[in-house]
Amino acid sequence: MTTHIQRSALLPYPAQALYDLVNDVASYPQFLPWCSSAEILESTEVLMRASLGVAKGGLSQHFVTCNTLVPGQSIEMNLEEGPFTKLHGIWVFKPLGEKACKISLDMTFDYAGAIVKATLGPLFNQAANTLVDAFCQRAKQLYG
Repeated sequence: MTTHIQRSALLPYPAQALYDLVNDVASYPQFLPWCSSAEILESTEVLMRASLGVAKGGLSQHFVTCNTLVPGQSIEMNLEEGPFTKLHGIWVFKPLGEKACKISLDMTFDYAGAIVKATLGPLFNQAANTLVDAFCQRAKQLYG
């Protein structure tokens, strides 16, 4: 069964600053408690391939996404490999004047089998549901 998550937030920071924050995949383990590792496999101005490790307790998995980048505007993620049959998401950064922004995350995913869903499901569902909040908190730490 496919899970669909939509979250958004209004923040007092420029769209480019928030785009840069979300696009800084290598820093994820510093502030996302469920992220055990992050590795950039390939990166250009319009594309990034990245591997993320997720872990909690004794459970751990990793997945690779190919992200299409529109600097300052959006980041679209598509699964390349991992414990999902589907993983697609898009971050959108909509400027609200020069010093504010609406960030939105729209994510759809489905697990590769009942065992994966039973073991990884609770961790990934919680991570996906709290992702926007985690980036809001990180922005406040970094930008004041």
